[in-house]
Amino acid sequence: MDSGSDAPPLTPAGRRIVDAAEELFYERGITAVGVDLIAEHSGVTKRTLYNRFGSKDGLVAAYLAERDRRWRSEVRAAVDAGGSAEEAVTAPFEALRSWTARYTRGCAFLNALAELPDPRHPGHRVAAEQKRWLLSLFEELATAAGCCEPPTLATRLFVLHEGAVATGPLAPGTVAAAADLARELVRAAVRG
Repeated sequence: MDSGSDAPPLTPAGRRIVDAAEELFYERGITAVGVDLIAEHSGVTKRTLYNRFGSKDGLVAAYLAERDRRWRSEVRAAVDAGGSAEEAVTAPFEALRSWTARYTRGCAFLNALAELPDPRHPGHRVAAEQKRWLLSLFEELATAAGCCEPPTLATRLFVLHEGAVATGPLAPGTVAAAADLARELVRAAVRG
């Protein structure tokens, strides 16, 4: 199930709020940004913000769900663009290349998990689900490609992907290196 897929469509004011929250949360951090600043940047009142999202926690979840929706769409497009089942397994790495070119401050989901350690927080739940989805996708793609031990390969690819996400802002080239290593792992699993 896609994160946020059962949420009602955003009103124009709701869209401005989520857009402002995304910019501020991603650039400054979730805990560092208050609703006053988000309301100011989105041009709405705090009352409008609370009426639409209920709380800052609800807005954090909405921001992450929207980002998750876009990420999943980009990954699915990369999977669909792959020429073979084997290439599809590493498609999330190709999606990561273009994603990290646009978003250079690291992974919003890893950042959220670090800032929101309580698993009951709605934002934590969205971020954790995004990571579970990616791990599951790797296993699904590895199975479809006929790879040996799809769960083991999926875990390795997931760790490699998340390592590239975490280190990308610090060391240019890690995403490309991770993609190369992922292709080697998949080739070995297909032959194995």
